[in-house]
Amino acid sequence: MAAIRFLSAFAFLFIFLTSLVISTTARDPTYLYHICSNQSTFTPNTTYNANLNSLLSSLSAANATYDAGFFNSTAGQAPNRVYGLFLCRGDVDTQTCRDCVTFSVADTLQRCPVEKETVIWYDQCLLRYSNNSIFSVGATTPSVRMWNSMNITSQKDRFSKLVVSTLNDSAAMAASAPAGAKKFATKKENFTALNSLYTLAQCTPDLSVQDCSGCLQLVVDRLKNCCSVDQGARVFTPSCNARFEIYPFYGENLSLSPASAPVFPPSPQPPSSARRSRGKRNRTTVIVAIVAPISVSVLLFVIGYCLLVRRSRKKQSTAGPEDAGTEITTVESLQFDLGTIEAATNKFSEVNKLGEGGFGEVYKGTLPNGQEIAVKRLSRSSSQGAEEFKNEVLVVAKLQHRNLVRLLGFCLEAEEKILVYEFVPNKSLDYFLYDSEKQRELDWSRRYKIISGIGRGIVYLHEESRLKIIHRDLKASNVLLDADMNPKISDFGMARIFGVDQTQANTSRVVGTYGYMSPEYAMHGQFSVKSDMYSFGVLVLEIISGKKNSSFYEKDGTGDLLSYAWKVWRDGRPLELLDPMVGDCYSKNEVIRCIHIGLLCVQEDPADRPTMATILLMLNSYSVSLPSPGQPAFFVPSGMDSNGGMKMMYSDQSATKSSPSHQYSINEASITELLPR
Repeated sequence: MAAIRFLSAFAFLFIFLTSLVISTTARDPTYLYHICSNQSTFTPNTTYNANLNSLLSSLSAANATYDAGFFNSTAGQAPNRVYGLFLCRGDVDTQTCRDCVTFSVADTLQRCPVEKETVIWYDQCLLRYSNNSIFSVGATTPSVRMWNSMNITSQKDRFSKLVVSTLNDSAAMAASAPAGAKKFATKKENFTALNSLYTLAQCTPDLSVQDCSGCLQLVVDRLKNCCSVDQGARVFTPSCNARFEIYPFYGENLSLSPASAPVFPPSPQPPSSARRSRGKRNRTTVIVAIVAPISVSVLLFVIGYCLLVRRSRKKQSTAGPEDAGTEITTVESLQFDLGTIEAATNKFSEVNKLGEGGFGEVYKGTLPNGQEIAVKRLSRSSSQGAEEFKNEVLVVAKLQHRNLVRLLGFCLEAEEKILVYEFVPNKSLDYFLYDSEKQRELDWSRRYKIISGIGRGIVYLHEESRLKIIHRDLKASNVLLDADMNPKISDFGMARIFGVDQTQANTSRVVGTYGYMSPEYAMHGQFSVKSDMYSFGVLVLEIISGKKNSSFYEKDGTGDLLSYAWKVWRDGRPLELLDPMVGDCYSKNEVIRCIHIGLLCVQEDPADRPTMATILLMLNSYSVSLPSPGQPAFFVPSGMDSNGGMKMMYSDQSATKSSPSHQYSINEASITELLPR
């Protein structure tokens, strides 16, 4: 029966794919960025959810105004009304616009499944919806900047001036478009005999001339301040965007763009009858060329599947769990045999060793199917029994979030206790953060994204997972970075897996790293979610400064990072904490707000530290007021640990809670620059 169900499902998939090939040859749009506001969420299967689905359906419906490249609509009644719109890039054709919007409708529900306010940008279009009216209102936040890492090598001043003047001209043309027309303009200017500058500016057509002009002026100013000597850059907001490049990235000249540049679909010319005839013949050829191999592949796949089903009935595979999308229901589905692990890691070869932590050594491995894994070989000091160990692994494996490293399975054999994780390619945060050369790869935009991503992962562990998980060892080396430099928290749940009691609010067995541990945990064994908040605060200040807390030293006698951060904050000089490697492209308000948040998290009294859910609100909304932080917990160096880091002794003295006379208030600072750079 299982085979019949599979074949039926596969037949349906084949028919669907075939019809898709026949119906369209469009490519998926080029994804740029998305923002899901965490300020307001909805519950699935509610009225708001139904209204959102109705709205998205209307945005992608056949009667939407694709030829104009802009459409807005509402669904439902207050207080569950949803407002939405799409905007296509002014030079794309109707079909490309339709394809982009259709794709975005499905994509946004994957990226932002329960958020009421969402905006998602592609190169060809943007999609936006909210529970508040967003029509005819110029929205300049949130905004995102992207840039080419290569700079212009000669005549930089002249190029910078040309960028600004040409962008201003494009912005003026877009803003002055008559009512009902596309507020879109492009311009080309010669830079040298061989190179030209290409610019683009666009607003949503529902904006007034004044609002469009103001939005674009803000965007152009940001490009001017950060990247006017880059070979290309763009800034996009919910209501407008501008871009410049040294290659033709729009219109009909796309074939001239270099191979390294993103390729976008050109605006088509009106086809002649001959062109239509050739197009039909070519399309038929393409369909046959695609469908025929698919048919053969399906037949071969079905035959192979039937053979595999027969084999699986005779002998259960011992390769371990390979399908990351399978629902985890039993311990057996997670178990790897030792032979598979040894083969994957070349018998725990030193060449494959990635590092060593408090719970054991970590090795890189490759399974027979080519999947890369990280293998943590636990030290043998764990006293847990086999069944208890398996049960805890099952619990932790079910904790899945985009900002957590996924636990794939385990091995319990021949006195070995092994955990198998997904492999995260860009190593750990400390690899970049504390290296004078690698620090350059962490611009402010990436650092801010890492802080926010860690926060989302901790919120999941503390409040959204099936059970509350207190990490107890949150630090830079336990934050891994994927191929896109997105943070993934590792080693969560290790206290459970390793057999450390999680049922008591205090413990005689302290698990963690000095310098990151809260005073109440380090001295008295008392742990809670507020212990993790202390560690998060230390980590935030390290990310901002590029300095390690446990080995920080300043010439003025400030012996640790927290004391130095408090000193510059108290003296009204918070930006002195920022890592010079960040350069000049950053948002002052974001940096100051993150320092403020870090100091709130490292206060001595756990009750004074905010929860991680509150922190996310602080990071995503400038309307949330932040209380004045108190002095951080005071600690002094006490020798070196086994890793060469400085051990810490925490003081029992109460830190002052009085507000300093020179307190820097984030609420008094300008908040017009919200661009993550």
